Amino acid sequence: MNAIGYLFIALAKMLHLIINIYTFIVVIAVIISWLRPDPYNPIVRMIHQITDPVLGRIRKWMPRALFRTGFDFSPIIVLLLLILIDTVVTNLLMDFGHSFFSQPLP
Repeated sequence: MNAIGYLFIALAKMLHLIINIYTFIVVIAVIISWLRPDPYNPIVRMIHQITDPVLGRIRKWMPRALFRTGFDFSPIIVLLLLILIDTVVTNLLMDFGHSFFSQPLP
């Protein structure tokens, strides 16, 4: 039973790591949007390929009135969702994994 607990704990840690990496990529994309680098740079293209699908979906759900402000709120919403997913899902997986260790053996 301990192996299953370790599996869920490892899954929670991997999910936490993936969310942290994606969070940094979104922050880098925001900084890149301020600097206006060469759009044909391979690193810039890679970052846009990673972030544009998620940011595009968020922009579709946002009210059109927010677009008139000239400020893109979609990275803020994505970062808040990443924090929510990281906090809730990772902690649930960790708690579920730790619950296998507190059970007495028959």
